[in-house]
Amino acid sequence: MDHFLSKAHGRTSFSAEHEPVLRVRPGTGEVIGFETNDAEYEEMDRFKDLDKVTTPFNPVTGPVHVEGAQPGDALAVTVHGIDFKEYGWSVSIPGSGALTDVMGEEIFTRKIPIDEAGAHLTDTHVVPLAPMIGCIGTAPATGGNDTVMPSYAEGGNIDITDVGPGSTVYLPVRVEGAYLFVGDLHAVMAQGESTFVAIETEGVARVSVDVVKDLPLRAPRIETATEWIFVGIGDTVQESIKRGYEDAFCFLTQEHGFSKEDTYVLMSATVHSQLGGPTGSQDPDPLHPFQAIGSVTIHRVPKSIL
Repeated sequence: MDHFLSKAHGRTSFSAEHEPVLRVRPGTGEVIGFETNDAEYEEMDRFKDLDKVTTPFNPVTGPVHVEGAQPGDALAVTVHGIDFKEYGWSVSIPGSGALTDVMGEEIFTRKIPIDEAGAHLTDTHVVPLAPMIGCIGTAPATGGNDTVMPSYAEGGNIDITDVGPGSTVYLPVRVEGAYLFVGDLHAVMAQGESTFVAIETEGVARVSVDVVKDLPLRAPRIETATEWIFVGIGDTVQESIKRGYEDAFCFLTQEHGFSKEDTYVLMSATVHSQLGGPTGSQDPDPLHPFQAIGSVTIHRVPKSIL
């Protein structure tokens, strides 16, 4: 690891108004460690009362200024590894997630041991670890993006399981320097995050950065060893699906030279879609701050067709 950013640099917004804590050149392969903070879950466990929780919820560490990154470029963030504490948290926050009605109004917390065998969810259930970054993004052109809800074109709390070791996340650059932030590490998460939380854990995400010139993105995309994944963000599920499909279509026609007819047929047979993270695409109702409005979807293009 060439650089280490401690959780003391935690922020509650993605914004270029925050002073950079590190400046790096792109494409050098230098590895940056982002330490994350989950102290809010410790407080929830201790107090069982949200009014007594003083730690900011879902902070992100940063920002990192990337030299040469300009609006209209894309920032490529490659995830090299994620290291965890020896435990994580599962919590139920009243009013959050798809299971809020059945869980009721009391805060539920469970400390989850983590070791080489996996995450010990119950006395009889141990599941393999699947490390991922839940919250990653760049600064918007003006103002700041929230670190909890919604998801944005620049990233944010997107909670997509594919953002893990070996993957590269491509984020739109809106300001000079991009301003990269990382937070919200998960030991393991079911795609869609039905409970609004995963197995949340503090740790260090190790990444490197590069810049792709003149690649204007309207939402993040993710590259894995076998797929290109396009994130659809829309005010309805159907709009989100449409935007994600359109981005996949343009990728195949404009960046890989397929005819629109061939692309149409290939997509009908090979491009699979899923619900993405649970944070929606619009600012939530202030009276219901953990209830999503809008939708995030993901669309998978297999590299085998390219």
